[in-house]
Amino acid sequence: MSVLARLVVRSVLGYTILVMLVLMLLSGLYLFITQQDDIGVGNYTTVDAFLYTGLNLPQYAFELLPIGALIGALLGLGNLARSSELVVMRASGISAARIASWTAIAGVILAAVTWLLGEYVAPPLERYAREHRAFAKYDEISLTGGRNAWAKDGDTFIAVQQQSAENRFGGVYVVEFDEQRRLRSVGAAASANVGSENVWTLENYVGSRFEDDRVIPEVAARTEFVTELSPDFLGLAIVNADSLPVRALYEYVLHLRANGLEAGAYETAFWSRIARTVALVIVVMLAVPFAFGPMRSTGTGARTVVGILIGAGFFLLTRTLESGGEVFGLPPITVAWGPTALLALVTALALVRVR
Repeated sequence: MSVLARLVVRSVLGYTILVMLVLMLLSGLYLFITQQDDIGVGNYTTVDAFLYTGLNLPQYAFELLPIGALIGALLGLGNLARSSELVVMRASGISAARIASWTAIAGVILAAVTWLLGEYVAPPLERYAREHRAFAKYDEISLTGGRNAWAKDGDTFIAVQQQSAENRFGGVYVVEFDEQRRLRSVGAAASANVGSENVWTLENYVGSRFEDDRVIPEVAARTEFVTELSPDFLGLAIVNADSLPVRALYEYVLHLRANGLEAGAYETAFWSRIARTVALVIVVMLAVPFAFGPMRSTGTGARTVVGILIGAGFFLLTRTLESGGEVFGLPPITVAWGPTALLALVTALALVRVR
């Protein structure tokens, strides 16, 4: 690697690290503030809140690295442009495409860091953080899980197959026993919504209640019951696509297909994880046209705002396509790679227009 290449790579990586430190500080502060209402519940203390915040920071870093890399590349190359170092490079015959290839080296390094975070660091730490918080708050409740959650609250057992939102679950089963451990009732609901004070609203409920020598059927469009189980506790054993590494996503997709189950959401998450990593290489190259364009002499604040706007737009487009893909039945590969392909096209066109 030439001296000039090292200069560009070092500048992009250095500013990206500074940007990520700021983003992590803000994310950690926000996450710790959100834990204030939980402090004092059960055995959950301020120290536990600090631990929960720290263990979740790698997941935040994994999600924010594309935005941080774009802002860092804009600041790094902008600093080189303002000091006329990029101008001297161009005057000496170095093309914009070559400078873009140097920034791509920094992007590959950042993509490797992202891959390590998403595969080996963030998932186990984020899961341990959720488990630690839940068991500190609800130490009187037991839980077992695999591909779905089974939780025990006194004489009531609740099974949940999936979690579609923070307070909404699908495929809910409720089994109740009496004090002599005799079966009292069993029922199933298509979905459940958890309201305030852990009031569960079961939708499309079908069940049976056992009294002496008879069985009483129960059918209701909506019914309610109160339990100590909370959404964050039951969420421990639900397979969350966003917190699974790529290898686990792939294995889970195979598992769903082998059992004849719908695997579209997890297949989309699998390809999105790969596409997001590739996009990190492209997004730093997008900073090159800005360094030679009208933003060459602008300040740090303007570049930061532009980086945030582009990063937020890419994030929103990705999330919108993922949600819309499930609704309209779009192919997972198209949904996952669409934003990255669009980003690559925009970057290529912008680089071609650089003079």
